[in-house]
Amino acid sequence: MSLTQKVFISGATGFIGSKIAIKLAGKGAIIHALYRSREKTKILNQPNIKLFRGDLTDPESIQKAMFGCCQAYHVAALADVWAKDPDAMYRSNVTGTQNVIRAALETGIKKIVHTSTAGVFSPSCDCVIDENCPAGPSHFTEYDQSKAIAEDYVLKMARQGVNIVTVNPTRVFGPGLMNRSNCITILMKLYREGKWRFLPENGKNIGNYAFIEDVVEGHIAAMEKGRAGERYILGGENISYHDFFNLLGAIGGKKQSMIKVPLFFMLRISNTAVFLANTFGLRPALTPQLVRKIHQNWEVSSAKAVREIGYQITPLETAVKITFDWLKTIKN
Repeated sequence: MSLTQKVFISGATGFIGSKIAIKLAGKGAIIHALYRSREKTKILNQPNIKLFRGDLTDPESIQKAMFGCCQAYHVAALADVWAKDPDAMYRSNVTGTQNVIRAALETGIKKIVHTSTAGVFSPSCDCVIDENCPAGPSHFTEYDQSKAIAEDYVLKMARQGVNIVTVNPTRVFGPGLMNRSNCITILMKLYREGKWRFLPENGKNIGNYAFIEDVVEGHIAAMEKGRAGERYILGGENISYHDFFNLLGAIGGKKQSMIKVPLFFMLRISNTAVFLANTFGLRPALTPQLVRKIHQNWEVSSAKAVREIGYQITPLETAVKITFDWLKTIKN
């Protein structure tokens, strides 16, 4: 990487985006980091990271931040289970993506990596999910739906000659910001402290868990080696809820007895949470859509990313141990 190369990153104050910004800055790149909240920029206190205040819904601010850059990582998104404003998810994730791509074309960006989600695919039934699996007729959450629409636009632009690659992370976890995008690490922390003992149904449903450092390197590899118009799943190991929590117990040194919670009861709790959110503005931890999603199998393959861009997967046991060791060092 050239010492003078300038790279634009949206979402640079987020869980994944901040890691990409710090990693690239450490390699000598000059990062143009788009941010909304000055308070969140404290983690980006490096001489190679230049801050640009702006918003995905403000094309002019994006263009200003992109000026002089040759690469762009579009990581920013409204990743939440609920939004008080029903249109906020679309404006951020769809219109925002359109604004980023248009700004990239106007400022001469040579290549874009667009961060989506593995949630755009349908659940795995008789086969493992890969990039060729079609999306279902509908998605479980508004977030997944908005990201699917954004991907359609990205593919359309790629067919028109835009050099853009999409990456689809699965359930990302690991050391870093403890926010909504890092909810698996928050769950691990609660389990370790004996504050989480709930198991969806019988615990047999499968999920895919990706270590943050792998996902960051996967973004960079997609920029270096990814083919325009292609998408790459950035995942980890597939494991059932039952085995995942057993692994947490084994590595953490204390297994918690888990309480099996049936689907109907989780739906009742989530419906109540959404009612309170709509009535009093209390952000819900669960929604009925999310509950239905986590009761599906999400067995995923990252073989294409491994094969084409050299993506590497840290063994889940190793990644969990690193995360637990890090959790011991942070304040509650």
